[in-house]
Amino acid sequence: MGNDGELDVVDVRLGARLVELRSERGWSLGELAERSGVSRSTLSRAERAEISPTASLLNRLCAVYGRTMSQLLSEVEAEPVPVVRAADQTVWADEASGFVRRSVSPPHAGLRGELVEGRLRAGADLAYDRPPVSGLEQHIWVLDGTLEVTAQDVEHRLDAGDCLRLRVWGPTRFRCPGPEDVRYALVVVLP
Repeated sequence: MGNDGELDVVDVRLGARLVELRSERGWSLGELAERSGVSRSTLSRAERAEISPTASLLNRLCAVYGRTMSQLLSEVEAEPVPVVRAADQTVWADEASGFVRRSVSPPHAGLRGELVEGRLRAGADLAYDRPPVSGLEQHIWVLDGTLEVTAQDVEHRLDAGDCLRLRVWGPTRFRCPGPEDVRYALVVVLP
């Protein structure tokens, strides 16, 4: 995450893109609230960039719009390039949950995969009620620390060097039991 000015610019672009996606479908805020399970007021505040959306909120919206979080976040950036320099990688943080997400290799036209670096502080617990795209393929490689991932009602404990491969059909949970923070690489492949 850069300085607050950079974060504000991302939130403004993200809000504008959320308005575009809703408008393209001809949905009112009320219709989107019903489809996503997110209150109208929260949706409105996110679209106006009055709040920085949480990972959970973005996940719900991505599920409604049929795209991954990386796809949505890449849509608020300039056209992707073949080489993504470290300084140009988008970093997004959900301060409330302790989740930081770096888009190392964002979605690109003609490619089905993307690479994300995730960081969770010790004690962080992220629950997603559904995948953004049903059947999404994920490869989760723990680089530092310990990560507990629950998918299809099975909990997997991953230590540094371990890799979990799965297709996501339902709810998932990412938890950092500590005592150290966890850093992991997430490869996402569209079905």
